[in-house]
Amino acid sequence: MSVDAQNRPMRVGVIGSGAWGTALAVLANRASSDVTLWTRNPNVLASIRDQRENQSYLPGVFIDPAIKVTDDLAETCGNADVLILCTPSQSLRSTCISISDLLPSETPIVIATKGIERGSLQFMSELVSSVLTHNQIAVLSGPNFADEAANGLPTATTIACQDAVLGERLLYVFGGRLFRPYLSDDIIGTQIGGAVKNVIAIACGIAVGGELGENAKAALITRGLAEMSRLCKAAGGKSQTLMGLSGIGDLILTCNSPKSRNMSLGLQLGRSESVEEVLASKRSLTEGVGTAESVTHLAHNLGVAMPICNAVNGILQGKLSVKDTIHQLLARPFSPELEG
Repeated sequence: MSVDAQNRPMRVGVIGSGAWGTALAVLANRASSDVTLWTRNPNVLASIRDQRENQSYLPGVFIDPAIKVTDDLAETCGNADVLILCTPSQSLRSTCISISDLLPSETPIVIATKGIERGSLQFMSELVSSVLTHNQIAVLSGPNFADEAANGLPTATTIACQDAVLGERLLYVFGGRLFRPYLSDDIIGTQIGGAVKNVIAIACGIAVGGELGENAKAALITRGLAEMSRLCKAAGGKSQTLMGLSGIGDLILTCNSPKSRNMSLGLQLGRSESVEEVLASKRSLTEGVGTAESVTHLAHNLGVAMPICNAVNGILQGKLSVKDTIHQLLARPFSPELEG
């Protein structure tokens, strides 16, 4: 059970009512936390209040009446023992600015957003810390489809936190028999896995959509992991982190299921649909689009070779065709598989 020092239920605020934010609210409620879910979407607010279901983003999942839904940021932040941030990566900074005067400095923050910010090239933890300078930070990332976790299917994830005491406390905010969090102290490595896998998933979708075969997809996943490892080392993370749930676990899930928005986007591109048409058809934001650009620039700044991510970004920017990109990747010089 999730309780605080006064032996009362932990008060958990969730900022962001998309599929994953809603699922985390459901999971925290099942772990006996006292949950408030914030949304700025009036349709989501009405749907949860009236039908106890987020019909827009997580249809079919019952939302316990004990979960309070609100559009009041002050109410969500001011009463929280723990605050979960689960907004799109490219709008996370504006969210942090909005709550900077509302959130007590002693309230720890769990970042459930995956990505790298455009422009600043900051990881989500760096971004949040630059605005909310006094709050402790943790990161939640893993192979987690929101609908499966919310429907009670067995799921595991990583909580990365440099404060071991806070990390242990957070395990019980979400953890239960069917949702198992594991602790890590590597915040950077955990975020690299969660961000870069979205770009590799687009590449795998392109391979499947273009009927390049299972061999090609397996090669992309494996070489994609090598790219993740190089970036992780250069950015100060631990390569072994990528052997866990937030690395290879998330990569395998996202690259092998059309349920992944990123792989689904790649599938359409591989079937020769135009980038403009594919992006226009997406109702929900596909995080890998923004992350591809950010990863490419970050890798360049750090001197890291990431040819798959570069290729995906070139396609998304309209600078390369799928056919030409495949030829370029296959024409690269032969090299050792493992560095060092």
